[in-house]
Amino acid sequence: MSSTDVFYAINDFLQWTYQFFDWVGNKFNYLLLALGFVGFAFWMYTQKKFNDKAANNPNQLK
Repeated sequence: MSSTDVFYAINDFLQWTYQFFDWVGNKFNYLLLALGFVGFAFWMYTQKKFNDKAANNPNQLK
């Protein structure tokens, strides 16, 4: 077994593992984008509840 065989084996293994990225494609990016929108909507909903609670509280410092 020569060093060429070893390097070709490493090459074949890496090409086999990189096929995972072909399968994933942009799915991960779409997932992050969707999670960002959901997180932003939740943040705005929670902030509105806090603002409404603060508007109805006359004993707060301004």
